[in-house]
Amino acid sequence: MNPLPEQRTHAVQAEALYLLNLLIAPGVAFLVLLWLAYQQRASTNSLTRCHLRQTVSAAIKGGLLLTIVPALIALMGDLDQPATWTVLVLYVLCGHATLVLLGVLGLSRAIASQTFVYPLIGSRKW
Repeated sequence: MNPLPEQRTHAVQAEALYLLNLLIAPGVAFLVLLWLAYQQRASTNSLTRCHLRQTVSAAIKGGLLLTIVPALIALMGDLDQPATWTVLVLYVLCGHATLVLLGVLGLSRAIASQTFVYPLIGSRKW
């Protein structure tokens, strides 16, 4: 049985905030996502709990992957060499695009009132 449209509202909001954090308003959307997760922490709706847990987990882990790995590439590589910049740009673009596509998939699952676990970076518990 699918939840009523009102019951999936927070799940859709969580996924939309995840995408906003990646695409339009990094930081601000993340803080709003954390606030929403805090407000709904005791929710009895499993769909809401699932999507909020997944988006918060994916936003934190994805943010770390998009900051720490490029920093390591820059530190370990010679920034005067084109190969270092090629690897750096390719990593950031491919990583960011992957996170965005997973966010779109999560949003479509939330709209369809289905649970979703982000591969590799998602939380297995909700």
